Amino acid sequence: STRLRIEKMEAERQDRRRAAQERKQSRAQDQQRSKEAGDPGDIDFIRLVQKWRASHQEQAQSHEDSAQEQQRICICVRKRPISDKEIQKNDHDSVSCLHPNVWVHSAKLRVDGISKYLDHNSFRFDHAFDEHATTDDVYRFSTMPLIDDVCSGTGVRATVFAYGQTGSGKTFTMEGIQALVSEDLFLLLSGQDEFASGCSFDNTTVTVAYFEIYGGYIQDLLNDRHRCKILEDGKGEIVVSGLQEYEAHDSKQFLSLLSSGNQTRTTHATEANDTSSRSHAICQIILRDKASGKLCGKLSLVDLAGSERGNDTKSHNSQRRTESAEINTSLLALKECIRALEDNKMGNKHVPYRASKLTLILKDCFTSALAKTTMIATVSPGASSADHTLNTLRYADRIKEQKVGDKPNSGGKSSGRSKNLERAKSASALVERPRAHSLPAQSHTHVDKSTEQKRVEQKQKTVADDDEAELRRVVQSLFEQEENLLNFHMSTKIQENAELLTEEGKMLQNVQREGATQDDYDEYAARLGCILERKTMLIAMLEDRMASFRAQLKKEEELSKRVGNLSQY
Repeated sequence: STRLRIEKMEAERQDRRRAAQERKQSRAQDQQRSKEAGDPGDIDFIRLVQKWRASHQEQAQSHEDSAQEQQRICICVRKRPISDKEIQKNDHDSVSCLHPNVWVHSAKLRVDGISKYLDHNSFRFDHAFDEHATTDDVYRFSTMPLIDDVCSGTGVRATVFAYGQTGSGKTFTMEGIQALVSEDLFLLLSGQDEFASGCSFDNTTVTVAYFEIYGGYIQDLLNDRHRCKILEDGKGEIVVSGLQEYEAHDSKQFLSLLSSGNQTRTTHATEANDTSSRSHAICQIILRDKASGKLCGKLSLVDLAGSERGNDTKSHNSQRRTESAEINTSLLALKECIRALEDNKMGNKHVPYRASKLTLILKDCFTSALAKTTMIATVSPGASSADHTLNTLRYADRIKEQKVGDKPNSGGKSSGRSKNLERAKSASALVERPRAHSLPAQSHTHVDKSTEQKRVEQKQKTVADDDEAELRRVVQSLFEQEENLLNFHMSTKIQENAELLTEEGKMLQNVQREGATQDDYDEYAARLGCILERKTMLIAMLEDRMASFRAQLKKEEELSKRVGNLSQY
């Protein structure tokens, strides 16, 4: 019987080896198929994601069901396809978009260091588009209703934001939406006989302004990057002084203006993206009555700068770190302003639009009773970007705390012309638009965290808060000192030096002429001494300002290293 047991054990061992070899071969085949399909990476995690998607696919809903009523705030999420760069890094797809839900599958290892599992984080938004959706789809459910409202002639201020991690497709999405807006806007204005109260080319002019906010400065992208200033008139309206507005008569002229502005926008290479947008680009489309000049409607298309965490800026120089801190500060202010739109219905009228220049310029879009806002959050699908994706979705989730499915709070009556725009588009045989990927989302997060982990995270957040607040104050002071230094150098030092040089030239001519007396030489020497004293004083003042600026710059660098990881809002 012992021999039989040994033979049985040997047979079972052979069966296990054979099964293990078959699993190994099957794994290698699946790995090769995934790589050929453009989804490389850890095949075990890929299988877990595929298994999850197969069991939840029926949860996806139709976007038509979510587009029946207009809302004052609409949050959408767009997932782009996996890129060649991510394929080279053997990144796998870790984001699932099942409208209206977005799921992030974070790859984890258990405490044994071998067993693999997924940590699922879910969010629910107004719209969620996967990588197979097109820019037309995103535009139809996020921006097209705003075109109807803006052209209604009731003074609606509509704003569309594109937000997300650098390299997630914000600029690609916004440029596609700009092209679609140009087609529908001019199509809607070209034949409005049946809408007596709406805007048309007979009674309305369309002007375009395109500028960026970079490093605290406003630069006109359509006027050779001319620097503008923010002023407030006696009525409390925000005016961008020096900003040029250009009238557009058709779609072709409109797109030509936007193309010119997009080419001059500020971009720099970062660790995450070779052509990262380092500025907030704002395109304002303004409709005014021809007779009275009264504002009939305004649409602002805002392509926000790419967000980055402090961990991704360790090798950046001081300028890149300062840019990142300024971007994060303005994004925090933007979130609070958008949330204030919903709070207005509960009696809270305060909107913190003065917290940044971005929100100050868009003041009327936040304070007007007819303001409507759409945010398109773009996410990267790669597993290495899972933390960035979670930050982006949490930011969008916090903007609109109202649950999806609640009765929407519309800030004014809808123009009710979406169907008319659809009919006009179908009747005008437009050229087929290029397709592109998109996704919208908004909702609640379900993350299983232990009480101890939450306590540790809260402690870490408390420790970092003081340094982060101090860093933001230092960055703001740095911008102010930089502007003061430049203004002093230009207006005081250079200008006054030029005047002193002119006076010195006249003094030399006076003493070098024929018949110059000793008194002329004495007066020359006395005046030259005063001029040299003044120059010395100007140099000393410039050196003091330069020393103060350098000290602030050094303080910013030390705080950046100490913080290490700026909180992402």
